[in-house]
Amino acid sequence: QVRVVESGGGLVQPGGSLRLSCAASGSIRIINYMGWYRQAPGKQRELVAAITSGGVINYTDSVKGRFTISRDNAKNMVYLQMSGLKSEDTAVYYCNIRSSSVVLGVMYDSWGQGTQVTVSS
Repeated sequence: QVRVVESGGGLVQPGGSLRLSCAASGSIRIINYMGWYRQAPGKQRELVAAITSGGVINYTDSVKGRFTISRDNAKNMVYLQMSGLKSEDTAVYYCNIRSSSVVLGVMYDSWGQGTQVTVSS
């Protein structure tokens, strides 16, 4: 199994910055996909940003130019640098890791518990 732990959320004023971190551990041979999702109250969970093992990056339109996703393969970590934060960025942010296990043929799709980001003055 794979354990996913997010950190770095908090309260920030509009226009401010935060950096989220996500660490994956466990039965990991290779991480194929690392993504950040968010869910605001009363809304569906949505993709914020994702990066594949091949380095392909995808952002939702509303965060382009403000958020940057990056990964550290050696540490099995993914980061989300958020700047120019807006009130509409307020949500619980979740990390999603899709990986291949050390047991050949076994794949995992794992989620963290989420970290709250609140943008408010």
